[in-house]
Amino acid sequence: MTQKVAVLGTGKIGEALLSGMIRAGWGPADLLVTARRQERADELRDRYGVTPVTNAEAAKTADTLILTVKPQDMGTLLDELAPHVPADRLVISGAAGIPTSFFEERLAPGTPVVRVMTNTPALVDEAMSVISAGTHATEDHLTHTEELFGAVGKTLRVPESQQDACTALSGSGPAYFFYLVEAMTDAGILLGLPRDKAHDLIVQSAIGAATMLRDSGEHPVKLRENVTSPAGTTISAIRELENHGVRAALIAALEAARDRSRELASGNNS
Repeated sequence: MTQKVAVLGTGKIGEALLSGMIRAGWGPADLLVTARRQERADELRDRYGVTPVTNAEAAKTADTLILTVKPQDMGTLLDELAPHVPADRLVISGAAGIPTSFFEERLAPGTPVVRVMTNTPALVDEAMSVISAGTHATEDHLTHTEELFGAVGKTLRVPESQQDACTALSGSGPAYFFYLVEAMTDAGILLGLPRDKAHDLIVQSAIGAATMLRDSGEHPVKLRENVTSPAGTTISAIRELENHGVRAALIAALEAARDRSRELASGNNS
């Protein structure tokens, strides 16, 4: 039997997931979408051939509900869904910082909930999606979630207690790399390069380095040492990074992101 999947609150990440599922072989006829604005719903229908519905219709019709609204809007959405979601529906949350217990308390007893933290490289099918089971989610539910999010990148299962750490490393992670590329581009301009050439040099270096990390099986220390000649240019640069506490700053930044994720989970949105 064909399963129907509904993406609720289809913004950028929701659309990336939707388009990835279609490329992976899901039929548009089995995909439902909801959007806050009618013109957005019409745009998704015209672009992908999917069916726009209301949140209540999605809850009644779909076998799997993927909730991609912002964390601050999740409570309102659940209030709308709760009367219509049977206990056998799989509910997948993509909202940062919100634990599965938040959903379980507001939906029918026994409703399976899976929490997913993905990131913006879903837009180019290179996401890292971290998956955690709620109290009632089974192995089949987790496998199904992996199939859905595997359409836009890699997946990894972790205990829910590790989700805040994963949010700090992976959910927010792309922003750190963009920040680093921005800073290195400015440095290239300072060194006399045009912005476009500095950008191309850094982006291709980043792609190459990431590919080596992924494919070589080598520890990053080993790969760094391979570039670092005695008394050479690289060790001079690394000495300055250490002198300025870059490693300590990164650790502190990730701890701050983790702590903010915990605050969001406790309901502190300020």
